[in-house]
Amino acid sequence: MSEVNVPKRKEKCENCTKQCNKKQSEDGADSHLEKEEVNGQFPEESPLLLSSCLSCDGCLSEEESLKISQQNLEELERVLALNKKCDVSKRRVLVASVCPQSLPFFAVKFGLDITEAAHKLCGFLKSLGVHFVLDSTLAAGFSILESQKEFVQRFRRRNQDSTALPMFTSSCPGWIRYSERVLGSLVTPHICTARSPQQIMGCLVKDFFSKQQKLSPEKVFHVLVAPCFDKKLEAVREEFYNGLLESRDVDCVLTSGEIYHLMEQRKVSVEELDSLPLDHVLGEAGDAALLRHEGRGSEGFLEHIFKHAAKELFGLEVQEITYKSLRNRDFQEVTLERDGETLLQFAAVYGFRNIQTLVHRMRKGRVPYQLVEVLSCPRGCLSGRGQAESDGGGRVDKALVQQMEDAYSSLPVRLPELNPVLQTLYRDWLQGHDSTHTHTLLHTHYSSQTHTQPPHMQW
Repeated sequence: MSEVNVPKRKEKCENCTKQCNKKQSEDGADSHLEKEEVNGQFPEESPLLLSSCLSCDGCLSEEESLKISQQNLEELERVLALNKKCDVSKRRVLVASVCPQSLPFFAVKFGLDITEAAHKLCGFLKSLGVHFVLDSTLAAGFSILESQKEFVQRFRRRNQDSTALPMFTSSCPGWIRYSERVLGSLVTPHICTARSPQQIMGCLVKDFFSKQQKLSPEKVFHVLVAPCFDKKLEAVREEFYNGLLESRDVDCVLTSGEIYHLMEQRKVSVEELDSLPLDHVLGEAGDAALLRHEGRGSEGFLEHIFKHAAKELFGLEVQEITYKSLRNRDFQEVTLERDGETLLQFAAVYGFRNIQTLVHRMRKGRVPYQLVEVLSCPRGCLSGRGQAESDGGGRVDKALVQQMEDAYSSLPVRLPELNPVLQTLYRDWLQGHDSTHTHTLLHTHYSSQTHTQPPHMQW
């Protein structure tokens, strides 16, 4: 298991570069994609990974490389060591937020159900010196609600604004980076402005939770446990850094695999760990039940927005969503019809190859969808490379992913609209659903940065 270091990711990217260089022109790339689309299946050899594509020197600046290389176990241990040595007044309060897609990994590895695994993980993190451990499902709820609201607004102005639709989801940092660095203005105006669950959690910890604890943001060291390495890229984005306070919303992203590796390094057995309940953002006592959102393991943005839009725009209650697989299980669509008329058509597009197909169709003006949920990892966030790679490395452990999917689906579902904690935070933290605070703290912007892309990434 590894820290993220630039040399390792360079090595991964060499194969990616060779594959990219095979594309001699955009027309050649388009015809290649069209051929694959007709045949229906992609070849298995030489998989082109979005995470690899985005981690070459052409895409990462020297400053970014340095910042990302600092997001590792050594950084966490450095802060923990300083806390033991320095004066009490100079110590930092460590807050760990755990992504809901990371918990199934620990459940499978520990041989426990998700709730028990979460308690054991909390016990391990607190044994290290972490002060608070939070579940970031709450932040995902904010992101879903804001995305629902934005989609309805975009749909209603679609005839006046050519970039209103389709709307692309914004929760996947790999997809966002590819859009900004490679696709540019073709895609960026269409990306939902709602912050990702990770960065909403960062803002929630540094802006609200720190005040609850009577701490200034720079006194809080916020660690996020996530399923993929691309979350590290997102954490170092400039808009998520407060220059005045010299504080990032998320100080350090560690993958599930890195945390598990730390347990192995320290020879910690699950049996000897204390089972401790997770902490509450509102500071309440007691153990809150772990819940999930609808969908296939990646917060279910498509399903939540689809049901909300059906009711808000057309007065239709949708109970069950039926997915229709097009190319494969990672390219699916859902449709809302009434009296033979198609009212809504959404798609879920996972994995780099399917993303390329989507972009190809968009360039040709053949995207019928009003919303597309885009994720860079095939099968979604549970198969993030920070937790789903086989021990040999390089390939996803499909058996492990299936076990994680089964574990995740065992959690009960709750709509974010029905979460009373979210409503309390909208009132007490954000000053209302449509306030300036809500727009500032829960939204961001995306822009074309294609001038930085290397020649081999001209698709």
